Amino acid sequence: MSTVSVSAPAPALRPSRKTPPPEISATTPPLTPPLKTSALPDENIPVDIDIPDNYVQHTIRTTKPLPPITLSNIWTEVNWLNFVILTGTPVLSIYGFWTTKLYWKTAIFSIVYYYFTGLGITAGYHRLWAHRSYNASKPLQYFLALAGSGAVQGSIKWWSRGHRAHHRYTDTDLDPYGAHHGLLWSHIGWMLIKPRRKPGVADVSDLSRSPIVRWQHKNYTYLLILMALIVPTVVAGLGWGDWRGGFFFAGAARLVFVHHSTFCVNSLAHYLGETPFDDKHTPRDHFVTALVTIGEGYHNFHHQFPMDYRNAIKWYQYDPTKWFIIVCKKLGLASHLKSFPENEVRKGQLTMGLKKLRKTQDLLQWPQDSNDLPVISWDSFQVQAEKRPLILISGFIHDVSSFMDEHPGGRHLLAKHIGKDATTAFFGGVYDHSNAAHNLLAMMRVGVLHGGLELEFERAIPPSQKLRVMRANEVGSPYASSTGVVSDSESGDR
Repeated sequence: MSTVSVSAPAPALRPSRKTPPPEISATTPPLTPPLKTSALPDENIPVDIDIPDNYVQHTIRTTKPLPPITLSNIWTEVNWLNFVILTGTPVLSIYGFWTTKLYWKTAIFSIVYYYFTGLGITAGYHRLWAHRSYNASKPLQYFLALAGSGAVQGSIKWWSRGHRAHHRYTDTDLDPYGAHHGLLWSHIGWMLIKPRRKPGVADVSDLSRSPIVRWQHKNYTYLLILMALIVPTVVAGLGWGDWRGGFFFAGAARLVFVHHSTFCVNSLAHYLGETPFDDKHTPRDHFVTALVTIGEGYHNFHHQFPMDYRNAIKWYQYDPTKWFIIVCKKLGLASHLKSFPENEVRKGQLTMGLKKLRKTQDLLQWPQDSNDLPVISWDSFQVQAEKRPLILISGFIHDVSSFMDEHPGGRHLLAKHIGKDATTAFFGGVYDHSNAAHNLLAMMRVGVLHGGLELEFERAIPPSQKLRVMRANEVGSPYASSTGVVSDSESGDR
């Protein structure tokens, strides 16, 4: 989700200006005016405007990744700037803990400053600029831009470009920190080692038009030093005389926690937890991840509904970033908070619930399909019933030999219906049997009476099969006319 690089991004690929505009019918005006790229500065042209429809497959097929890391080339493949930052801050922190007394005022301020800079990433870089999930006033934008600078994770523009690529190419080789490469890689490895493949194209032309984003990007190095180290040192020093504590604890140690808190969104949030909305990709929801990421732990929801300003949709779920945005709205600093339609959110939950039920359903034993059972005439039924206990109920012939001595009403009630139609007695004539009895009876089917099933079809369906989880390619099954529930058309569940 983030990086600590302070260098400017590599120049993006520019779309060809020689591509002719699509033909538009003279009788059918376009819904929106065509984009006149020739009138825009280069940085304002959407970089993905001309990519092919098969961009991912095409790029992977036509471009070669860098060679694998080996002992012979590792020194040239390390991102040394990131390496120094990510190893230097822990070293400074450890040294500070050994040589500097931690005062309670400094400890509290360090926690407050952790949330301050962390919200710059979660509420600012992530939800405001990368996903445009709400609008922020200029004062709030400057606040979040400064706070995010103190987290030392790159400029807004650089960070958002990588994060948009992560969402667009999740779990592919064009994902800059794809979880499919392993937990260590997605957490920190992708920042320490030069990427083996250039991240997929992602447009940030909207951010290039923002004066605040341009200001922060231009002055990022100075803002980084100011907000990450100078401000916490000065606040603690002038506030209660703890200059060293401000530098080592509120500065260096706080930065280590902010870094790995954010990194957990790339790593832990793709490994720990459940997938209540979609299991197509690796993102997962978990309370522990939410605790260590300032509310970004409900990652399965976020990847399914990335434009939503929330990560947690239930009131009791931990998402301080959501609460911060709501407070800003109350204060008139934020507006146009986007949330995905509740009806569509519930569809996602229902889909995953049905897939879980389908897995349970597939583990159970079910009656033989009527198409797989032999069709038996009435005369044949009579003859066979003389050799074994066969009873006719709802057009199906059942062998009750294993249940004769288990029948709650006594063996005699079954014995008197051998070779006969006991449908009336079973459906309330003698006893209105339970759902469990219906389900168990269906497991005893050995044949179908010729001409009998058509008359008794509705009552022949066991209660456990009247509401079933069915895939779209199964709607032609014999029970499709019952209250079937279609889940998806996949050949298997994940």
